[in-house]
Amino acid sequence: MTPPRFDQLLITCEHASNATGTYPFANRPVLSTHRAWDPGALTLARELAKAAGVQAHTGKLTRLLIDLNRREGSKGTFSEYTPEAGRAALLAYHRNWRSAVLADARRLAAKGRLLHVSCHSFTPELHGEVRNAEIGLLYDPRRKLEKATADAWHAELCESLPALRIRRNYPYRGTSDGVTTWLRREIGRRYAGFEIELNQSFAAKPPRDWADVRRALIAAIQHTLGNQSHAERP
Repeated sequence: MTPPRFDQLLITCEHASNATGTYPFANRPVLSTHRAWDPGALTLARELAKAAGVQAHTGKLTRLLIDLNRREGSKGTFSEYTPEAGRAALLAYHRNWRSAVLADARRLAAKGRLLHVSCHSFTPELHGEVRNAEIGLLYDPRRKLEKATADAWHAELCESLPALRIRRNYPYRGTSDGVTTWLRREIGRRYAGFEIELNQSFAAKPPRDWADVRRALIAAIQHTLGNQSHAERP
């Protein structure tokens, strides 16, 4: 299956860190759990950025302080651990990060068709439910460009990683609140946004297995960018 072609690449990793910076945080043990960050996502984002010759936009603080992947004012922006005294500064951080992403997206989309890859990971089990996938491709199935790209990636990954379960719009929906849904509205038809979700069980597997998965994902993404000669550095 021949994938659509894109001219520019934008990479984000909203939940890259479990750091608290200078903010007080009452429950330190929770910072080592999946609630605080997306283990493995930053590694994928950095390797993809290096392969493509671009720079990734990454979060610097735990989402338990403020979630960059939630719009300002939504229920999930802050958590029960967010210090009241720090909310104004955290909102400024949220706004500045999103403003930089939006400015970059607009600049790149002005030069051609823009592919956005948002790197995430998910816990193998949530609320007693075992997730039955190793890789999830999240997108808006109503957008033809995104659906065609997801179909091409899915076919390629199933061939290159036959032992893994690769699912579309699982374990979450690609139309839920997030940076991709926001940029779809802001950028329009020249934009296609995807969240790549990796099962955090990869951390327990041999490093070679995890590296093979990253290489396969990066190869599939690069095949939609041709030789990468025109993917600009932010």
